Amino acid sequence: MLKSDIQKSLFMKRLILLPLLFLLVNALAQRNDYAMTNVNLLNGYENKIYPNSIVFVKDGKIEKIGKQGDAIANSYTVIDCEGNYLLPGMIDAHTHIDNLASAKRALESGVTTVRSASVSAYQDVTLRELVKSGRLAGPDMVATGVFVTPNLGETILADPRLIELSGGVNSDEELKKLVNINIDRGVNYIKTRGTERAGLPDTDPRQQTYTEHQLKVIVDEAAKRNVPVMVHAHGDEGAYAAVMAGARSIEHGTFLSDRTLKAMKDKGTYLVLTFITLEDLTKPGGDYDNPVLELRGKFMMPQAEKVFKSALAMGVKIATGADNDYAPSSTSRISLEVAHFVRMGMSNFEAIQSSTTIAAELLKLDKQTGRITPGFEADLILVPANPLEEINALQDVLLVMNNGQMAVKRLPFGKK
Repeated sequence: MLKSDIQKSLFMKRLILLPLLFLLVNALAQRNDYAMTNVNLLNGYENKIYPNSIVFVKDGKIEKIGKQGDAIANSYTVIDCEGNYLLPGMIDAHTHIDNLASAKRALESGVTTVRSASVSAYQDVTLRELVKSGRLAGPDMVATGVFVTPNLGETILADPRLIELSGGVNSDEELKKLVNINIDRGVNYIKTRGTERAGLPDTDPRQQTYTEHQLKVIVDEAAKRNVPVMVHAHGDEGAYAAVMAGARSIEHGTFLSDRTLKAMKDKGTYLVLTFITLEDLTKPGGDYDNPVLELRGKFMMPQAEKVFKSALAMGVKIATGADNDYAPSSTSRISLEVAHFVRMGMSNFEAIQSSTTIAAELLKLDKQTGRITPGFEADLILVPANPLEEINALQDVLLVMNNGQMAVKRLPFGKK
């Protein structure tokens, strides 16, 4: 065998072994019970800090919250949080994570729960099960599987049953079939569209795709199996049709009118603005690097800001979503989205809740995550400053725990 062939063989073996090694490391992650001491606690549902707290974690959940000086049994691993600030892990309600490395990057950014916004072949379902089994530290995944869209493109390869949809997904029966294939494959949500994309230079994001009737077919078919629907919609017409059809959330919503926002408020429809992605359009690098998209982003950002302020004033519930796949080049992060929310008019506490309690409500996980309270999952992050005063503290995560597994721990800084 030639030297170049040997090197190529070794390289391929490394590519195969790296994901397996990542799985093994996470599988062996300590599932200790923890006592997190010297904590300044922000519980996620009260606009205040509880100083000198101890958070006890047992069997992957918050057991109790105590005060400094309380007795700690020898069975707990003590983590000295050194006076830093503990709050619930952030939630990304719109992501395209489809591999182990991207899941790791999301977790390291302080995101402990994500909702897929479609992937190519049900990788999100498998990621969800890996986390549930404890073999992967996280983040917890709410899966949507394959995008319900008029043209499946390469995703036609995700399941042999999709071959029948190679001519398009438009009729009532075609829409129902794709919804049910997704649910058969184990998704928690259906993702469909009301308008075209913003991230392609040859499409106009205001252009409506599915009609209200088509969207209602999707929503009603999913509802038969108790699965909610999220709808991609930048343009107002497509978004209004989605709200009227019964969508649980509108994704993006860049050009929403007050009529549509009022309908969302009346029906309890959530808005996942993904504002940070529009900023990504305007800058070199990241997930987009195209002069047409740069101009588009510069036009769309002020439009989305107007929508955000109107939605906030009307009381529409707004959740965070970074709309990326956490690839090595991705620059969009939930912590940056939260900072934009503050800049555009939310209080620090409101913006934090958009990424925790409100996002958990949207995902129907509000009885298990998004708060630091006894009985909830131990989905926790530690940051170096009070986020009620310095929202940018969320961009420097010192510790991440998901379901009681320690995924990131950068403390202590000093040597003893």
